[in-house]
Amino acid sequence: MASTPSPHTTHLHSLISSSINHNKPSNLSFFHTSSNPSSFKLIHSFSTSFSSTISNVLKTADVSLSRDLNGVVSTPKPTILVSEKLGEAGLDLLRSFADVDCSYDLSPQDLCAKISLCDALIVRSGTKVTREVFEAAQGRIKVVGRAGVGIDNVDLQAATEFGCLVVNAPTANTIAAAEHGIALLTSMARNVAQADASMKAGKWLRSKYVGVSVVGKTLAVMGFGKVGSEVARRAKGLGMHVIAHDPYAPADRARAVGVDLVSFEQAIRTADFISLHMPLTPATNKVFNDDTFAKMKKGVRLINVARGGVIDEDALVRALDSGIVAQAALDVFTVEPPPKDSKLVQHENVTVTPHLGASTKEAQEGVAIEIAEAVVGALNGELSATAVNAPMVPPEVLSELAPYVVLAEKLGRLAVQLVTGGSGIQSVKVVYKSARDPDSLDTRLLRAMVTKGIIEPISDTIINLVNADFSAKQKGLRISEERIIVDSSPEYPVESIQVQISNVQSKFASALLENGNISIEGKVKYGIPHLTRVGPFSVDVSLEGNLILCKQVDQPGMIGKVGNILGESNVNVSFMSVGRTVKRKHAIMAIGVDEEPDKDTQKKIGEVSAVEEFVFLKL
Repeated sequence: MASTPSPHTTHLHSLISSSINHNKPSNLSFFHTSSNPSSFKLIHSFSTSFSSTISNVLKTADVSLSRDLNGVVSTPKPTILVSEKLGEAGLDLLRSFADVDCSYDLSPQDLCAKISLCDALIVRSGTKVTREVFEAAQGRIKVVGRAGVGIDNVDLQAATEFGCLVVNAPTANTIAAAEHGIALLTSMARNVAQADASMKAGKWLRSKYVGVSVVGKTLAVMGFGKVGSEVARRAKGLGMHVIAHDPYAPADRARAVGVDLVSFEQAIRTADFISLHMPLTPATNKVFNDDTFAKMKKGVRLINVARGGVIDEDALVRALDSGIVAQAALDVFTVEPPPKDSKLVQHENVTVTPHLGASTKEAQEGVAIEIAEAVVGALNGELSATAVNAPMVPPEVLSELAPYVVLAEKLGRLAVQLVTGGSGIQSVKVVYKSARDPDSLDTRLLRAMVTKGIIEPISDTIINLVNADFSAKQKGLRISEERIIVDSSPEYPVESIQVQISNVQSKFASALLENGNISIEGKVKYGIPHLTRVGPFSVDVSLEGNLILCKQVDQPGMIGKVGNILGESNVNVSFMSVGRTVKRKHAIMAIGVDEEPDKDTQKKIGEVSAVEEFVFLKL
């Protein structure tokens, strides 16, 4: 007698089937590719093999069903491996659903040996979940849960390729981290740690440890997300004047807390205390460096409970020695634990703690419950708002949309780099021009990639088809769409994509339309994404490498002048395009470069008399 598939297995089978047959995103993961045309073929083969792998796993699950003594089919419990300590409340929840194996301090070899017997893995920051781990799992592991926010210890690319969902627990630590930030701020201001160490050494140095009051002082909160906003609320209760910088924070949400949103420059220039709550991204890596410290008010005090890498630690030591920074209180470091002989850790004006931001009993229990619920939900086939890799799109949809996916992300990435000022991005409009009927064009993946391009460069949120709309809403970002039918070949799903950002200032005024919106537009040509319009100006450049946009007086010799400046600085030019609205009036020169020009080179470009404005953009 044939065994009957379990409801869970049947649900997953139908999920895959409906996804493939109806071109709807499923509960599995999509694949993001580069702009290389050859990679588009890889998508199809990957997606096909991925679907096959999942189907094989499900078939194995069907066969593995067991019977009790009465011949009734029963489904074996999944096995969850917990490789680092987790709160009991979370463990209890897991044990009610699965067989739980708590094996701590596993070597990489031991982890690879165990993982093929597990359906899920829960880690903190100490376990490295590498490609080798996913290979050793032989397709069995379905979800990896990170008990905390950061997922840099999990190979997301490998997880996606092997069909494994990755979830984290981003909210439970919020209050604990905010409280620790305030604790560091006040203890630093009153020299608590230094005075304590002095007394324990048998000294009584009241005059040496005279502190400063926080009442009436200006606190700049750099990053007004969950933790930053909670720090701001508590600082207001201490009588501080609070300002904040965050390009995505809605001004009305900040005003509700009594906080003024300002530009990065204004924040660091006017603050008495600076509290860091920004993610570590390429854009924020060592953003606090010699140049940044030089712009600060002398005697500023710095608190960091976010990510160590946002500070150039050598530059901070120099700022402390010179007196620009009077004191620093740090919970995070570029390398953890930091070297024992670290000049920063040993500095007499620095208060340090060993990454204790989330270390309260309440936070640990909250994280345990949050990650347990996410993992159990994933094993039950449910979508999770905390998924950090995305559900799979059917192969035929991926194959068709692949170059447009790349285009959508790069347009979002370009658009956000054109924004300046402290008002924050609140409204984005995406316009699709297509010959197809609007009802036959599923733009959810494209919208997700525009959102990804806008949010990811300065956020630690990883955007995918699962969490794109949720993440945008959490950041107060309204993304609307418009579909325009054009007379072109319906063979191609999209003729062009336009991204507009409204109610913001632009660092490149020529990118503004008459309605004041930043606007850029692109097309796919010969399988390669191209930028075709900046504001009202037509251009035609491949979206590869990096980009310099120059607004200039339309006159002979401009290409040569700018090209010579770049050549003298050994900056390789990959392409160049000039677009204009009226002959001999103004033009936009778009220059593709392989390297980022240094400040002196950019200064020379700006000093060319006919260049009215320019901007460097990373793709």
